[in-house]
This record gives sequence, structure tokens and C-alpha cells, in this order.
Amino acid sequence: MPSTKPEHALSVQTRSVQNRSISLPPAEESVGSEAFRAIDRMREALTAQSTGGLSPASLALAFFDWSIHLASAPGKRLELIDKASRKATRLIAHCTAAARSPDAPPCIAPLPGDYRFSAEGWRKPPYNFLAQAFLLNQQWWHNVTREVPGVSPHHEEVVSFAARQFLDMFSPSNFPFTNPEVIEKTAATGGANLIRGFQNWLEDIGRQITRQPPLGSEDFKAGRDVAVTPGKIVYRNHLIELIQYAPSTETVMAEPVLIVPAWIMKYYILDLSPQNSLIRYLVGQGHTVFCISWRNPAAEDRELTLDDYRRSGVMAALEAISAIVAGCKIHATGYCLGGTLLSIAAAAMARAGDDRLATVSLLAAQTDFTEPGELALFIDHSQMHFLESMMWNKGYLSADQMAGSFQLLRSNDLVWSRLVHDYMMGERTPMTDLMAWNADSTRMPYKMHAEYLQRLYLDNELATGRFMVDGRTAALQNIRAPMFVVGTERDHVAPWRSVYKIHYHTDTDVTFVLTSGGHNAGIVSEPGRPHRHFRIAFKRNADTCLDPDEWAAAAEAKEGSWWLDWADWLAGHSAPERVSPPAMGAPEKGYAPAGDAPGTYVFQR
Repeated sequence: MPSTKPEHALSVQTRSVQNRSISLPPAEESVGSEAFRAIDRMREALTAQSTGGLSPASLALAFFDWSIHLASAPGKRLELIDKASRKATRLIAHCTAAARSPDAPPCIAPLPGDYRFSAEGWRKPPYNFLAQAFLLNQQWWHNVTREVPGVSPHHEEVVSFAARQFLDMFSPSNFPFTNPEVIEKTAATGGANLIRGFQNWLEDIGRQITRQPPLGSEDFKAGRDVAVTPGKIVYRNHLIELIQYAPSTETVMAEPVLIVPAWIMKYYILDLSPQNSLIRYLVGQGHTVFCISWRNPAAEDRELTLDDYRRSGVMAALEAISAIVAGCKIHATGYCLGGTLLSIAAAAMARAGDDRLATVSLLAAQTDFTEPGELALFIDHSQMHFLESMMWNKGYLSADQMAGSFQLLRSNDLVWSRLVHDYMMGERTPMTDLMAWNADSTRMPYKMHAEYLQRLYLDNELATGRFMVDGRTAALQNIRAPMFVVGTERDHVAPWRSVYKIHYHTDTDVTFVLTSGGHNAGIVSEPGRPHRHFRIAFKRNADTCLDPDEWAAAAEAKEGSWWLDWADWLAGHSAPERVSPPAMGAPEKGYAPAGDAPGTYVFQR
């Protein structure tokens, strides 16, 4: 007799795991219709064209949360009135003292890293009054947006960030008649700086409209000026090209190195000019280096998933290397998102008993997203839905949308200082290899990026042991390969305290480095570069785990580049005997060289 039970919401799913039947709750079914959801997505995609990709609903929720709680907090409002009166008194006292003595000290100093008022002209009236009034006003608005009772931490961060962006627009340094540097330059050149600045602006606008790279980028072409370390493409699939670099030493270490860069960027940040190429440095130290060059996805790649990047990226590269350098374990290195993907792959390999990794190195890569830094300002459930609709419409997240987010995070450095320098002072900042690379951006496929943000940023599945690979949990605690992890002091993308959390999620030896610089410049930190320093400490699996500040106080401080210590660490985890360099590729195994480095994917626009 046929069963009368419905086969949907009340049914019980089962699966066999290690010969045991485990009952699972039924999968949650959507109560909506895709046709109606498509209407909402189209509306949001159209709205995004006028909002720069920011969700109005997300911003409104943050503002309402803050404003309602501020309106219902009379004590906070009285405190703000008191602070305003005291700041006004400080400003009046400073103006009076400065009128009597030009050497009077300022009543407030700019925040660290704020160089807008560092020129000598800002110490003279009336410009010193303008600068001091702006800084006091900025500090007061920081108090207004912080510590309002009842406001959620995320909404507090969003409102504070929005207020800071709004205030920065009206900084006296951004206007020609209130900036003493611009006035002095204009008087000295008879206004020629403003004419040159207008010409610079016209040129930049023209390049943006025609989608040309910034002026000077043509001097840093991949394969000619940057990404010039000799090598061959030894494997290619739809998603990656695998580069094997030619040896520069007579003998090499037995274990090869695989580098997994982030797919949000072109790989050659690690192979810039010859003097600051990390890849060239490793080759010179006697390593056989392989590096993934990711495809720049287009609309037809919209269905690529995060697991596609793991399987067709990391795992495919490991298969190729294992065939080319047979019988040797591999030093795996991941940078930024590539490090996060590598940690997922390493955890899945450990769960499956795959021990091909000799070591794991993570460079500015997060595995725990509870404190992901200022990028979290753009990621909540409302913003995530809005962003997903944008990507659903195009099939990808465009490079200019990603660049806009990073520019907002550092608007003083990347927006307003450029406005003053290029358009008011009439000067041009010389293009560098790192700046040219930064302008050579990539896209993010719809499904993969939505999955990455949802599963890692919002749900934090990897750190909480809920990230599934091939039906099994990819637990970081299963990784037994020694780890070398690098964080950077001024990282807005992967804050070093967030990177440091790898200590809390692994049961292996961890060497942690905190280096000077930011997300990019801290990693591209070649030996001999001035003004570089770092801290380093080794933690055995059984050692007591310190919090980040305790670690920073106890770690050994060193001057120079962390590359030297990493090279020593890799050598210490390699076989003592050097061997002859392996052949380029393995044609007999299906890995014949298919062209010279840097390959073809790096040129995709």
C-alpha cells in the first residue's frame, strides 16, 4: 500500500556515515517564489546604480538605531552639551593664546596618520584656528556617535564611519581658499597650479570614461616591467594557470613552494619589480616555486562557487605539483583571501588524511571573522542582500565597486589628499609598481562572492567548525602542519588582531609575525627596504596562548624584513639535503609547459 505521508516538510532525511544511520532535520524550504524575488532583485540592482552599491536600508537602520537611542538618553545629551561647551572654551583659549604668541601649542593634535595639517602654514592664523576648530568638531562628533546607550555595536560603527566621511568632506584642507599650501602655491605660480590641476582632472575623467588605467600605469606592464621572474605555465584549467618558476641556483630544496594569491587581485603583487619580488626572492633562496594565476571571471562564470575555487584552484595545483615534483611534500602559502581558501583546503585535507603539506604559511589572511575590521561596515544582512542583487544582475562584482569600498576606508589618503595634491596643487604623484598593480583589478563571480560573504563574514562557519567540504567539517583543529602566519600593523582589510586568532583555532605549532606597513606594503617588504620592522614569536602546540596585546609585549622586536626569518623557517622545515632542480613540467603526466610566465590570465580585463 503506498504511503500517504507527504514527501516534503515532514519527511526525515538520512545518510550513512561510517556505516551508521544518522537522522538529520529536514532541509528548510523557501516559502517564496523566485519570480517575485527576481522583481525585488531588479529593483535593488537599479537602486545600486545611484547609491554606489551601498544599501539605503542598511544605512537607515543604523541611523534610526542611533538616533532613537540618542533621543531617549537625556544623560548622553547633557554630556554632549557639556563636552561642546568645554571644547568651545578650549578653542577660545587657544585663539587668545595664539594671538599673543605664534608659538602657542595647539589645543588638540590630529589623530595618528592624519597629515592634513602638518605643513607650516597651518600653524599661522587664521589657518591654525580653522584646523583646531575642525579637529575639535571632529572629536565632538566622535563622542556623539559613540557610547550611546542601547545602540548595537555594528550600527554604532556604521554611524561613526558615516559621520567621519561627511566631516572629512568639509575639512578646511579640501578648499583652495582655506588651505595655506594651495594659497601659497597659487601666489608663487600665478595660478598656473590651478590650470595644471584642471588639466589633471580632465585627463583623469577622460581615462575613467574610456576605462583606461591611471596615468603612468603603462610603464608597469606585466611580463615586461613587472611579473618578469622567468617561468612556464605548466597547467591550465578554466579557473587557473599554474606557473612554475625556473631555478636560479644549481641545487634546490626538495620541497616545492605553492603560492595561492587572492582572486580579488592579480597574482603579481608577489612578483612586482625584480628588486621587490617575493617570488624572485624565494627562487633565489633555492626554492622551486609554483604560483596560481587566477582567471578574471566574467558574466558567464556567475555560477562558480567557493568550492570550485578550492577544487579547481588549490587542489588542482597540488595535483600538478605532486606530479611534477613527485614524492615530496609541499610548502603551501596563501595571501589574503588565498590564505583563507588555503586554510579551508588544508583543513579538508587533514580531515581526509591527506598529508601532502609540509607547512602552511598565511600572509594577511583571516580564518576567524568575528572582528574583520572596517570592511565589516559594508557587510550585514541588509547590505548582503543588496550586494547579492547587484551581483545577480551582472553575474559578478565589478572591480570599480570593490575599489570604491577600499577608497572609503582610506578616504583621506586615497580621495581627499589626491584632490588637493593633483587638482589644487597641480602636481602628480609618481606612479609606482604597487600603485599600477592596484589599478589592475579583477572581478568576483556572483555565487562564489555571495557564498564567501555569507558563510565566512556573516556566519563565521570556518572558525566555529561548521564549514562543510565534501559533506565533512573542515575543522582548522585538524591541521597538523606547522604554520607561519603574518599580520600587518595598519591593515584595514585583515586586521592583525583578527589574523592572530589562528592561535585559538589550531592544534599545531604557530610562528606569528607582526610587521610594519599595511595589507599590501607590509607583505611586499623586501630586505634592505628602509624603515621596516617586525615582531616575531613561536608558539608550540602545548604552550599557553596569549592575547594579542600580551603577545605584542612579549614578542621579539627586529629591524628589517620578515622575509629573512620566513626563509630560515622554510629551510628549517625542509629536508637537509638539497637536490637538483626538477624539470619544468611533466609532459609524460599531462603537465607539459604551455607558454612563458606570466601566462595569459593575468592580461584579462
